Amino acid sequence: MPLSMNRDVFITCAVTGAGDTTGRSPHVPVTPKQIAESAIDAARAGAAVVHCHVRDPETGTAARRLELYREVTDRIRAAEVDVVLNLTAGMGGDLVFGGVETPFPLNAKGTDLVGATERVAHVAACLPEICTLDCGTMNFNLGDYVMTNTPATLREMARQMTALGVRPEIEAFDTGHLWFAKQLVEEGLIEAPVLIQLCMGIPWGAPDDLNTYLAMVNNVPAGWTFSAFSIGRNALAYPAAAVLAGGNVRVGLEDNLYAGKGKLATNAQLVEKAATVVTNMGARIIGPAEVREKLKLVKR
Repeated sequence: MPLSMNRDVFITCAVTGAGDTTGRSPHVPVTPKQIAESAIDAARAGAAVVHCHVRDPETGTAARRLELYREVTDRIRAAEVDVVLNLTAGMGGDLVFGGVETPFPLNAKGTDLVGATERVAHVAACLPEICTLDCGTMNFNLGDYVMTNTPATLREMARQMTALGVRPEIEAFDTGHLWFAKQLVEEGLIEAPVLIQLCMGIPWGAPDDLNTYLAMVNNVPAGWTFSAFSIGRNALAYPAAAVLAGGNVRVGLEDNLYAGKGKLATNAQLVEKAATVVTNMGARIIGPAEVREKLKLVKR
């Protein structure tokens, strides 16, 4: 499809993620209070959407405990700032194999594999406006960790999200994920308007070179709303690439810790940098009310 610049752009801030980043920057929020406060600061800086994971307050490791999600959700909703809440539903699909000659039994450390209903239990309890749906299985980043999302599980998670009135944000890490996302829409498991996040540069998904990025963009059906991001050193350049290709922007400490070489950033600073890029390109930053109207979201 022909590419045209997006003139009305919303920014999503991915606040903390699930990666092993807490020891690399003092700005990565860990406790529910820290995560909520960082999300609120990002909203004040211009983010219309905040995408939240939770972490174990004692260890900083990724968690999916319901009480942590409830506290983060309640704190953000009680704040004197409006923002669209997007909770991850990617946890609970972590599969870690043993050695190459003895893959079984599965390595208990790191494996967290549960059913579809348990993976969306916090979504049902907290009812965010958006939640993520990682639309495929892939070898993910380090070691023998596999991000596991089977077709049957994805169908059931999508069905439950739609029944709850929560808009799925399809996360696509490669072109095959986009292919399956189209199938979910064709089967009526995800309703229009369709929201998709192009996740670039995550080993071992789609690399973030522009040729691959454009292949991903060209596989997004007309009428869908998409955002795009990259991780690490190219994260600061991707707001421009996203807007030029007709998309929206995601930044945040889940994806990148730095505001420049050797300069650790806060979430608010990353949002401010992205907003400056977008406005200097001649586009307009839209807020949560316009995002809700565009995506037909249900505000709780």
